[in-house]
Amino acid sequence: MRNNLDGLYVITDKKLIKRDKFIETVEKSIKGGARIVQLREKDTPRDEILNLGHGLLKLTKKYKIPLIINDSVELAKEIGADGVHLGGGDTSIKRARAILGAQAIIGVSCYNQIERGLNAMQDGADYVAFGTPYYTPTKPQREPTAIETLREAVKVINNIPIFAIGGITKENASLILETGVDGIAVITSVFGSPDPQTAARELSILSG
Repeated sequence: MRNNLDGLYVITDKKLIKRDKFIETVEKSIKGGARIVQLREKDTPRDEILNLGHGLLKLTKKYKIPLIINDSVELAKEIGADGVHLGGGDTSIKRARAILGAQAIIGVSCYNQIERGLNAMQDGADYVAFGTPYYTPTKPQREPTAIETLREAVKVINNIPIFAIGGITKENASLILETGVDGIAVITSVFGSPDPQTAARELSILSG
């Protein structure tokens, strides 16, 4: 464990979580063992994201785990979340840090690019996330990342946690975790399950 960020990281998806059961469903994943929650809302009105974020923040504070907002530094600040997750087209780590402060958690998507991960580490990211070899319905056009790339990333990015993301299930999680990554980030495997609590527990046990 590095920087106290590891284990099971769950990411919300409005296609998988009913709005009237949003908080309840995410809470089930936390009860199952999720250690980090990311609010990921694509093409959702700002006010709706703020409402969801404020509701989730109360929940994550209750369980004393971090709430991360996808893409938007401004929304993360307005919600009062613990941090932000930045993709390739989002703002810089430097700007995110200036807006959110020294204590904020800043994560960065690295896809299959080790150099991007090294740069993120040097620029002050708190964790990085790399893709996996597995297909994911949430990003069907993405390039797969070889297992060997994950192993290499673990060797060279050694000061901050590394998460693997993309198509991870209870059937293949062990193979991913054997590379030495600090945790696994999932969407469908938990929130696409009819029993998110059990699904989260199974993955949490595997991820330690």
